[in-house]
Amino acid sequence: MTTEHFKYGAHMYMWAERWSDEHLGLLDHIRDLDLDVFEVSLGDDSDFSPSLLRKAVQRNGLELTVGPGGVWPMECDISDADADNRALGIAWHKRLIDLASESGASAYCGATYGHPGRVLRERPDPDEFPRIAEGLHLLAEHGARAGVQVVIEPMSRFRTHIVNTPQQAIRLVRTADHPNLGINLDTYHMITEVRDYGAAITETGALLWGIHACENDRGVPGGGLVPWGEVMSALRNTNPAARIMLETYNTSIGDLAVSRGIFQDLCPDPDEYTGQGIAFLKGLT
Repeated sequence: MTTEHFKYGAHMYMWAERWSDEHLGLLDHIRDLDLDVFEVSLGDDSDFSPSLLRKAVQRNGLELTVGPGGVWPMECDISDADADNRALGIAWHKRLIDLASESGASAYCGATYGHPGRVLRERPDPDEFPRIAEGLHLLAEHGARAGVQVVIEPMSRFRTHIVNTPQQAIRLVRTADHPNLGINLDTYHMITEVRDYGAAITETGALLWGIHACENDRGVPGGGLVPWGEVMSALRNTNPAARIMLETYNTSIGDLAVSRGIFQDLCPDPDEYTGQGIAFLKGLT
């Protein structure tokens, strides 16, 4: 099977710390790099014109995906035991879903089931999972009306206590019970939580929207611990139209990478990183 159906992409953090209209020219550059998808993170510190982003995406024939990032208040958390905070979380994510729709994005992706960085070192409240599923259903319904798919991503135990594995993500999506929900996996987070990459990808099945292709250290894919042959084979068999997204942090932009816990110089040149990573992944097919 060829790679012609896979959609390859990259995250804005490889080039920019926060999205603004000053970065619109980057969309032309992304197309020049022969990528199909571009991922933008938005938060309360994002100041941009959604209509201009939509035009740039359409002009370059790209697929845009948006995720929560930047300034995201901790109280805006749909998993919180406090009903007021859950309501704040629903409202916050709905606003970003609306921005994603206005920007022409196809999906809103991330750890929307909680707040990354909030990790309870205790047994979860038995009501936590049902209330998260209820909140996700509301977000998925809002996304459906806006034409944006809501996609959740499992993260490692160091970022969340809620959804660490593909199996937990599958259970949450099924409990939330809305056709507008999908799952994005991340090989960086999986290295901590998953023993069999192929089985995990296969089990995700029709819910699999895409994957963040990251080496175990968030460096260029290849040469690390991730079993890439197994990953690509499972992707071909599970979803040959999957989005395969490079995601890391630019290590030459101030303290961007350091503030995200990256202390090695893994991505000083995002263009070189992208070229090497995509060439490696395509070479496995």
